[in-house]
Amino acid sequence: MGNIVAIVGRPNVGKSTLYNRLVGFRDAITDDFSGVTRDRKYGFCEWNGKRFTVVDTGGFVHGSSDVFEAAIRDQARIAMEEAAVILFMVDTQTGVTDLDEELSKLLRRSKKPVFLVVNKVDNHKRLMEANEFWSLGFESTFFVASISGSGTGELLDAVVEHIENAPEMESEFPKFAIVGRPNVGKSSLTNALLGEERNIVTPVAGTTRDPIHSHYNKFGKEFILIDTAGIRKKTKVEEDLEFYSVMRAIRAVEEADVCLLVLDAEQGIESQDMNIMRLAQKRHKGIVVLVNKWDLIHKDTNTARDYEKAIKAKMAPFDDVPILFISVLEKQRIFQAVELALEVYANRTRRIKTSELNDVMLEVIEQMPPPSVKGRYPKFKYVTQLPTPFPAFAFFVNNPNWVRDTYVQFLENQLRKRYNFSGSPIEIYMRAK
Repeated sequence: MGNIVAIVGRPNVGKSTLYNRLVGFRDAITDDFSGVTRDRKYGFCEWNGKRFTVVDTGGFVHGSSDVFEAAIRDQARIAMEEAAVILFMVDTQTGVTDLDEELSKLLRRSKKPVFLVVNKVDNHKRLMEANEFWSLGFESTFFVASISGSGTGELLDAVVEHIENAPEMESEFPKFAIVGRPNVGKSSLTNALLGEERNIVTPVAGTTRDPIHSHYNKFGKEFILIDTAGIRKKTKVEEDLEFYSVMRAIRAVEEADVCLLVLDAEQGIESQDMNIMRLAQKRHKGIVVLVNKWDLIHKDTNTARDYEKAIKAKMAPFDDVPILFISVLEKQRIFQAVELALEVYANRTRRIKTSELNDVMLEVIEQMPPPSVKGRYPKFKYVTQLPTPFPAFAFFVNNPNWVRDTYVQFLENQLRKRYNFSGSPIEIYMRAK
């Protein structure tokens, strides 16, 4: 189960504000109109050494109030299926509403832990008023003010007790996830690779369901393919499909070693693709970008080069990522996609001997020493690669605070120049010697 924490509740109870608190930056637009949350709907939170993904369901509801209520109920149901923990948010200012009652009935049936989060409790009078929410019958009830952050620490302490920080699932084969927005050709790619109609491909966006793990063993290559696929009933509203596919993508990213991000050539890279990519990057997963439907693009000599440039500009600073132009329909270059994914997997698991690392990197530092900070110069003593499942390096230095971010980026670029880490995020830590 991917470590997903979902925030559900009526519009305007403060879901986005809580989300921003947890993810640690003002990322969703918060406004007094219901349903204005846009764009960033999921982000990454780390608390007490546990990592998880926070999903703000508020970003997935658009439309009139009656549509709202139906959509909010649907999301609560999807969250009950998909999330590890559910934060059910209510608001002291309005008190208990009918929709709160209805949602609480639904959520009390959940086998997952549900925390009732009573928001806008920012003074003693409000705290007294907030006691009416005990009537909803949730044992775990937290009183918070998400704007100031008061009470969120206790809430997070309780949440992380239910988060499993299992080490990456050890599997003898690399695990590849095919991710991307609905209708870019993810299932067709899976079927083309496996050579069978694994998932019934239908042209309705969001018809795929359940991550399916398929064992691929052909042409001397072996890996596990995670497809966020299967059939989803068409009766659900569009927005739900979007919400559903995002929940699926997050789970697939959590499980994979390398993510194959499929784009639609005619649409290019959109903000939702970037969100998935940033999530994969934060989770230190390998990334390969596949531009599908390339057969539909009118090409002259530089089309691919210009297209690649544009994508990399959006992905910066992490743009050392292989990009491949494919057509699933014409079966163009889809096996090359597998080779690239295996290459990125090898890059992500690449180990460099400490002695070699010191010879190479200390010389780089000598030739291009770090700039001074307030007249003080960082002195590097030693470099080593850490025993993590992804490339991470510790640079030992007399004072880590004197090393600027730009210099850390420079060190990463130098590592990439000398060793092939294409497609794999790199973490660099400055340690005091």
